[in-house]
Amino acid sequence: MKFQTILLVIEVGGTLAFAMSGLLEAIRKRMDIVGVFSVAFVSAFGGGTVRDVLLDRRPLFWVQNQEYVWLVIALVVTAPLWVKTFRHRLTENAMEFADACGLGLFAISGASIASAAGMPPLVAVLMGAITAVFGGVSRDVLCNQIPKVYYDHRPYTLCAVVGCAVFLGANAIGVAQQLSMVVGICTATGLRVLAVIFGWKLPAWPLRKG
Repeated sequence: MKFQTILLVIEVGGTLAFAMSGLLEAIRKRMDIVGVFSVAFVSAFGGGTVRDVLLDRRPLFWVQNQEYVWLVIALVVTAPLWVKTFRHRLTENAMEFADACGLGLFAISGASIASAAGMPPLVAVLMGAITAVFGGVSRDVLCNQIPKVYYDHRPYTLCAVVGCAVFLGANAIGVAQQLSMVVGICTATGLRVLAVIFGWKLPAWPLRKG
């Protein structure tokens, strides 16, 4: 399978996952259709847009692949149908799971694109983290709350960083690119899911004595 095909699958999955997390959060905030679409759109495309700007990639990934925009529009338009059916399941945990999936998918997408562009490993990891995190940060800002990634102490960005490092490390030792990407995605998403389930916390910084 070609790199571009793999990347397309990952970006579609990440776009849908983050759009879903934004959609659920906007619905919980009882926004109108414009608000729901805006939050879903920014959640889905915010991180990738920042990545493309920093890497000077033109056109932006969602401009080049307008099907992504139609996917988000379809998700928002059909929301009343499936939200009513699954309302009892649309809990905080549902949003957290969608967000964790988007985190892993977009982290490896960003790292792989940066690596393919000839960026050094540190920059590739940072691009992966930015791609994975910025959409969720923008979602929370639009929903008028402090981004959870900054204050709840549960590992989030760190999960993306570890997933990107695993992906790049696997690539460096000669593991097939497809497998490297799958391992990286599973690492980032799995760590985030485990952090939510078991309540893992990062200490406050600077560390307090006593």
